[in-house]
Amino acid sequence: MTLQSMTGYASAQSSLVTGSSPSQSLRIGMEMRSVNSRFLDVSFRLPDELRSLEPRLRERILQHLKRGKVECRVQMDRETASSLPLPDAAQLSQWQSIQKHIQQAMPDAAPLSVADVLRLSHSNQAPAWEALSDACLSLAEQCLKELTTFRQREGKQLATDLLARASQLHQLADQALPLVPQAMAAQKEKFLERWREALSMEPHQLLPEVVQERALAEAAAFAIRADVAEEITRLQTHLQEIQHMLKTPTKSEPLGKRLDFLVQELHREANTLGSKSSAMAMTRIALDMKVLIEQMREQVQNLE
Repeated sequence: MTLQSMTGYASAQSSLVTGSSPSQSLRIGMEMRSVNSRFLDVSFRLPDELRSLEPRLRERILQHLKRGKVECRVQMDRETASSLPLPDAAQLSQWQSIQKHIQQAMPDAAPLSVADVLRLSHSNQAPAWEALSDACLSLAEQCLKELTTFRQREGKQLATDLLARASQLHQLADQALPLVPQAMAAQKEKFLERWREALSMEPHQLLPEVVQERALAEAAAFAIRADVAEEITRLQTHLQEIQHMLKTPTKSEPLGKRLDFLVQELHREANTLGSKSSAMAMTRIALDMKVLIEQMREQVQNLE
């Protein structure tokens, strides 16, 4: 499956002949816009003549898209050689005959006005429902194809950006690993210093044997709690999975939600790394990681 962004735009137009002359036609325009959303949310802005077509349009969209807030808009404009529809002689004769028949039964009935004739002529030129619905469904297929291409192009760019940031995170993790033993040793020594201060002993004085064993045990336990090697390992594992998903997106379902979950896990590990760290170098690395992860989170939320 190709990675897709949830941001996209597409449009298509067609003309449908509605009268006896090719100059009398109906111009149909369709636009589709999509932005990011947790689920697939489809809305329509259709002319009254096309309201009943909404379920079929929704079905077409569901076949192509899985996530995103999608708006489908259709507009119809009549195109004629002149600004007013002109009835032919046969139509005029028919309406005149109908008018005479009605006035015989209803003498008080008002005769047809020019406005009435023009309105009748306009309604008579309305296209058949089958032709109109077929034209709209065809436009929907064109828009969905263009929208999918747009979203795939955006998705490719997002994947490239995410891979670059994941590579930077890998480099930061590689820089952090050599600092772990030093950080643990520093934590242990810091703990022993506090222990001596608590016992009011001079730095050159040795602790009694029993007290010293207890102090060393507590210092070791404290250092283990401060050990960030596990966080760095898990962070690297999550990064490897993200890179694999971006390079080989073989899953049939959208990957955006899975990537979003992994980025949340990255953020958790970076937070723990920063809270455990007592060395300035490690703290800087944790902050740099959080900046990159936040940038990745914003990008991932645009992926389908």
